[in-house]
Amino acid sequence: LGAILVMCTPKTESTLHRGIGLTVTVITFLVSLLCLRYFNPKADGFQLVFDVEWIPILGAHFKTGIDGISIFLVLLTTFLVPLTLLGTAKQIEKHTREFICAVLVLEAGMLGAFVSLDVFLFYVFWEVMLIPMYLLIGIWGGQRRLYASIKFVIYTMVGSLLMLVAIFYVYVQYANVTGTYTTDLEKLMQVSLPYGAQNWCFAAFALAFAIKVPLFPLHTWLPDAHVEAPTAGSVILAGVLLKFGIYGFLRFAMPLFPHGAVTWAPVIAILAVVGIIYGAFVAFAQDDVKKLVAYSSVSHMGFCALGIFALTAYGISGSIYAMLSHGLTTSGLFLGIGVLYERRHTRRLAEYGGIWKQMPVFAGIYLIIVMGSAGLPALSGFVGEFLTIFGTFNAGDTFPAAAPNFLPAPRLLGALAATGVIFGAIYLLYMFQKVFFGKLDKARNGSLKDLNGREMLTFVPLVIGIFLLGMFPRPLLVVMEPSVQKFIRDFGNRVAEPDGPAHIYGSLPKADAQIQKNLDAAAKGAEGVGKALGGAK
Repeated sequence: LGAILVMCTPKTESTLHRGIGLTVTVITFLVSLLCLRYFNPKADGFQLVFDVEWIPILGAHFKTGIDGISIFLVLLTTFLVPLTLLGTAKQIEKHTREFICAVLVLEAGMLGAFVSLDVFLFYVFWEVMLIPMYLLIGIWGGQRRLYASIKFVIYTMVGSLLMLVAIFYVYVQYANVTGTYTTDLEKLMQVSLPYGAQNWCFAAFALAFAIKVPLFPLHTWLPDAHVEAPTAGSVILAGVLLKFGIYGFLRFAMPLFPHGAVTWAPVIAILAVVGIIYGAFVAFAQDDVKKLVAYSSVSHMGFCALGIFALTAYGISGSIYAMLSHGLTTSGLFLGIGVLYERRHTRRLAEYGGIWKQMPVFAGIYLIIVMGSAGLPALSGFVGEFLTIFGTFNAGDTFPAAAPNFLPAPRLLGALAATGVIFGAIYLLYMFQKVFFGKLDKARNGSLKDLNGREMLTFVPLVIGIFLLGMFPRPLLVVMEPSVQKFIRDFGNRVAEPDGPAHIYGSLPKADAQIQKNLDAAAKGAEGVGKALGGAK
């Protein structure tokens, strides 16, 4: 609705366009806070469900809802978009009406995908997100914007088409078993597919989601997209869009194809660890500060991927928490790069140095964001990385009978991932030192001005969020806990299902009675994730 309203305004009224965009996104954020107000943190199912028939001939419903996994990702989205518009208000000078419209459509697509409980509806929103992001890069990007935008679209579309094939297969199999057609996620999750079918269906979904994360070696589109995108595009891309890869695994791929997840988990976990280390090393070698932060996202999102495939309560909770932290810190890093580029029109590290005295407030704020991204205790990055590594060390304890070889050498993977924390601190502090410390040997840097009021209003909420997530993790973890616990319990029950033709879960005898005993013990052990951390002391 906000996008339609903006398009109805005169083309030359750029101030009006920005005002409407900011107002609409702030209202959206307030509405999302209202959803949190009515969210029951003790419930493990979907809440605030809206379900109406959408396309009767397909059995598709416009069904939405939230749980402990998606609620904070929705809040992250509605929190970052208005800050993005505020922080980049002076950076877009041409086609402001169309720019604001694209951002609003993109936000609508992201929110729709996070709350979709119908696989066809999710796919529609998944594709809706592609169009405005393509426009943001292709119209308002840098010199190589067309190359970067087309590369982004091709990568995404390849994964999307394969995912659509898998969706259609599940859709037909459900109809064969039940006699009815539906794209309702909860209903499709009731059907157990043959192990072989689960393997290739999961691979199809996994390719689409791995590209979005992005996992090594499917990450090559990301640096190009970040470098060429305007600051607003980079903030939304890193802050929110990358999260759909991890969210897609948790919400769709793993529940629908549990044995496929077990089969492919070692591959994905190893690629995640490779991405953590590779991203850190390549980031350290960059002279373009934007490309450095882009590769840091490859490293950080590797932690998130590793956490969910550890399949422990700590790992999954840590993955979600790491996504929230990454959304805040990386958005802050890109907004800071936008501040520097707006003043100096260069992103090369060699062009900076010694600007702490010229911009002391900005330097102090950016230091907090850098430390948060590096995982300093008491800041947001520490909690998520600690939980994912701890959860990885304990991988295999959750489903010892159902999946004895679920994750190979989990302690080795956890140890290798932990080195990524060290490497991350190295390249982030190196970047900070090159920009703010040293000699002021560039004449143009001597006239740099510190943050103005609008920019301060952009950064302060991010810094507050980084401190709150670092100091008080328990309130968020307590809300996540029931949904994470239910995810593990349901996943384990599905893994325990014997192979056979497509059928409703539970209609065939269990292969091993000991499996359920292990699952019950695992569910009990998963309790108290939120209580375990309690808060920083």
